[in-house]
Amino acid sequence: MESPTFRTDGGATWLNLLATRGQSFGAHPVERLPDTASVAAWLDLVGLPPDVPPTEAEHAALVSLREALRELAMATVEGRPASPDARRLVGEHASAPLPHVAAGADRVPVAESLAAIAAQALVTLAGPDRHLLKECAEGDCRWVFLDPSGRRRWCPNPACATRGRVRAHRARATAAEA
Repeated sequence: MESPTFRTDGGATWLNLLATRGQSFGAHPVERLPDTASVAAWLDLVGLPPDVPPTEAEHAALVSLREALRELAMATVEGRPASPDARRLVGEHASAPLPHVAAGADRVPVAESLAAIAAQALVTLAGPDRHLLKECAEGDCRWVFLDPSGRRRWCPNPACATRGRVRAHRARATAAEA
């Protein structure tokens, strides 16, 4: 398997998890967590290295958590209530035991990593940082990320900003010709 490219520029681990499925709203979504090896690689990258290789059930649990977090994040930025199922699933993960990692050297059970990710998301979504959440303006991306500047229209992916700027330039050029 080719090593997937993971995004780490969302502003928080739980937001970076959302980016493990790229172009989620496009015709051809990019799944960056297709198997247990990719789960282990992503957890290692974010500082929660698994104590044993992840199982298929843990892979499915991480993907389910990701999609529930996506629903909560999007509901927050769109100013609408989140689905009860997503709230329940994230709450269940967040109520599990959190990892005990001493000086970053320990390996972490996957279930405890999921608990930490879910808890981090709930802290963001319930606290003042929820006002810093922004949704990428690209229709096929729509990744939710932290924007402390309050000025971003697109996620940190240069491709989204480039496509958006090119589209805006073409629209201005077309309007000027009319």
